[in-house]
Amino acid sequence: MPVHRHRLLLAGLLLFLLGLQFRIVDSFTLNERSTHFVAARLGAGPQQQAAVWQAPPLRKIVQFPRWLGLAMMSVGAVLTVKGISMKGG
Repeated sequence: MPVHRHRLLLAGLLLFLLGLQFRIVDSFTLNERSTHFVAARLGAGPQQQAAVWQAPPLRKIVQFPRWLGLAMMSVGAVLTVKGISMKGG
């Protein structure tokens, strides 16, 4: 599959904007349903298997490394500039 200009531009812009989002937001808090889904896939520890009537539902907090946003922004910027510099196609 050949790399077209519009695909490269879209990929670069999406990576840049996603990296910007990771730089702005410090952490994401999952709701109960998503927390149970992640716990079922990754294996729940004993503290997460407490009875529902004993404790309020636990919510998982996801924190990404600070450098991840910068890395995504830089790769996105390079792809966007490369897409702009390509000839139409």
